[in-house]
Amino acid sequence: MSQRVLTILLTALLIAAGASYMVYRMVRTRMSVAAGPTTSEIIVAAHKIELGSLVKDIDLRTGPWVGPVPQGIMLKKEDVVGRGVISTIYEGEPILDSRLAGVGGGAGLAATIPPGMRAVAVRVNDVVGVAGFVVPGMKVDILISGIPPGASVGGPRVKTLLQNIVVLSAATNIQKDPEGKPLPVPVVNLLVTPEQAEILSLASNETRIQLILRNPLDNEPSKTSGVALGGLFSGEKAAPVAHAARPAPKPVVALPAVALAPPKPFSVEVLNGPRRTEVKFDRRKEDLQ
Repeated sequence: MSQRVLTILLTALLIAAGASYMVYRMVRTRMSVAAGPTTSEIIVAAHKIELGSLVKDIDLRTGPWVGPVPQGIMLKKEDVVGRGVISTIYEGEPILDSRLAGVGGGAGLAATIPPGMRAVAVRVNDVVGVAGFVVPGMKVDILISGIPPGASVGGPRVKTLLQNIVVLSAATNIQKDPEGKPLPVPVVNLLVTPEQAEILSLASNETRIQLILRNPLDNEPSKTSGVALGGLFSGEKAAPVAHAARPAPKPVVALPAVALAPPKPFSVEVLNGPRRTEVKFDRRKEDLQ
């Protein structure tokens, strides 16, 4: 058999193999479409699971999921039972790993604190707590009022200390009131950074604080300079902090010019052998300066 015939046969074989593979792919695709998308069994909530709850076996059931299963959806009950809920899960909703606390993290308020954040308890009353309308999930700003150290005039002063702070819980309740009724609470837990926790702790001990509600969608910080009591009566929008008055510097008194007497001439005795002469010189003004 000649080399030419072998080349033709090899080419024909490669073309036939490629055509067969393409036909196989087309037939497989049509069979998959005819059979319908794949269905998987996933773990869903049997009923509403509140924030901070510890998941139990009776809280879960299996449900169908059509198509590829997204990453993070739990497929086994044993991977969910015993973990805390950090975000409310509603009935029939797939259980996501991101909605649960870490394994061994427990339940309750501590499980809802994100890594790197802290929960600070602030004692409130009907006025400080906005008449009970501060409920979990809301955002507040924190005002402080008092007399700044070293201030001698202007009276008490109010200033915005922290902004856009999330309320973790009101008293011992970490769920929202379904009816939205105002409830008097003695303590509010706020979600803050470690630096904000230090600031808030000092402010709680040394000044009077007050919470003010803000729109949850309003995340832009406000720029305020605060206001003093003296500024309210004088009509000024903001009064700077007044510190103790410093004594005014004493004025510099210029001394009167003193008239100087004209300089006296001086003489130099010159000896030239037995000859002695005396030469007089006038003092110039430049020599005296």
